[in-house]
Amino acid sequence: MSVTARDIARELGLSPAAVSMALNNRPGVSAATRKLVYDTAEKLGYDLSRHLTQTSGTGSIYFICVQTSSAIFSYAPIFDEILRGAVQECQATPYRMKVQQFYAQQDTLEQQISDLRVSDCTGIILLGTEMNQDVALAFLSLRIPVIVVDSNVEPLDCSCVVINNAQGAYLATDYLISRRLAQPGYLKSFVPLRNFDERWEGFQKALRANGMHAAHSIVHTLAPTIEGAMTEMLEVLDRGDPLANCYFAENDLIAIGAMKAFKQRGYRIPEDIAIVGFDNISEGQVMEPALTTVNIPRTYMGRVAVRCLINAIQDGVPHHIKVEVSTDLVIRSSVVRSSHTP
Repeated sequence: MSVTARDIARELGLSPAAVSMALNNRPGVSAATRKLVYDTAEKLGYDLSRHLTQTSGTGSIYFICVQTSSAIFSYAPIFDEILRGAVQECQATPYRMKVQQFYAQQDTLEQQISDLRVSDCTGIILLGTEMNQDVALAFLSLRIPVIVVDSNVEPLDCSCVVINNAQGAYLATDYLISRRLAQPGYLKSFVPLRNFDERWEGFQKALRANGMHAAHSIVHTLAPTIEGAMTEMLEVLDRGDPLANCYFAENDLIAIGAMKAFKQRGYRIPEDIAIVGFDNISEGQVMEPALTTVNIPRTYMGRVAVRCLINAIQDGVPHHIKVEVSTDLVIRSSVVRSSHTP
């Protein structure tokens, strides 16, 4: 026989009414009692899903940023754009938006999950750029709707809104080859991310489409920040390592840092070396020359994530979905200097 709320009440010595209030997130019981009821229900094998997927249009959507490396999240504007879109979309709904940051190196994951179980959380948008599968599994275990943003967590079965990284990298690399007529090099982050892996795949696909092989591309592994990439590229230059005629960088921060290093050592951009980035951050627009890059509609991604989440909360979904948002190339002057550029 399945476990009932009365079984939980009997186990804890509480009234069935108190257990019902706790399970249905209603006022009248303390946070400590609510947590005790949830923990006991889970231990006894009670089906919590009926209570964790409320469809009344009340409660809060939690926007949770998972951070494991200060290197990537050090550039906050990128992630602020996703949050901005999510907040904008949430304003037209009966749900409140709450923002939390989870530091995988500091926070206790078990405690965070336990706190969410007894909160008013109705659904979660999980910004998972740096997230590993263990962390993702912990949040998915809550059995409430979760949408992962900016991370493809395959083979886990969950819904996500992601960038088409391979498509963007292909566009950028193909453009480099068409303008430079040379084998492009690759500026790689030393911090491994699934997004970067997918950009490498798009880079290789563009090489193959142009009759080239990745084994012939010069690769420099750099820090994924402006200062770090500049310092490490200066070391590459000072060692006299071989250089490519042009480069695709895994993000704009690396591209800008490398550009600064090249210019310090007397290289002209784009005359001597051309560079394309990925992210379309504001700093790239004010560089001299301005950085050609791949644009990501991050505000739109945040809006789509909220729409998908509310659909899952209110209607339920028989299968998880993956929404892949395409990118576009922003052509400036770091590959070919325009005729009107002084």
